[in-house]
Amino acid sequence: MTVLVVAACPVGLRGHLTRWLLEISPGVFVGTINARVRKLVWLRVIEMVRTGRAIMVHRADNEQGLDFTVHDHNWKPVDFEGIQLMLRPNHDPSDDTASATPAKGWSNAGRRRRYGKR
Repeated sequence: MTVLVVAACPVGLRGHLTRWLLEISPGVFVGTINARVRKLVWLRVIEMVRTGRAIMVHRADNEQGLDFTVHDHNWKPVDFEGIQLMLRPNHDPSDDTASATPAKGWSNAGRRRRYGKR
């Protein structure tokens, strides 16, 4: 079984992937392909993805029974004592724009509800 997830990719790549895999959700492809075809599909994904990103999970002969392949993604696969894990980037709270001080006063929707104006 192979699972391929693409994000921010051209429509042509998604159409190309439907030749070998089923698209079960936008950008999520699954199917059973052999190692040779999987390698060629991955080369095509890297060639066509441009500024997007891709992750492929496929069967492997290891303890977990699967392996990860990543292209231009901020989550990286790392080996931790023989187990493949996905390493998330560290979240820096100083860069968080959502934690900024909220604006004072009522929102437009809140004013309409409070004063009954629609």
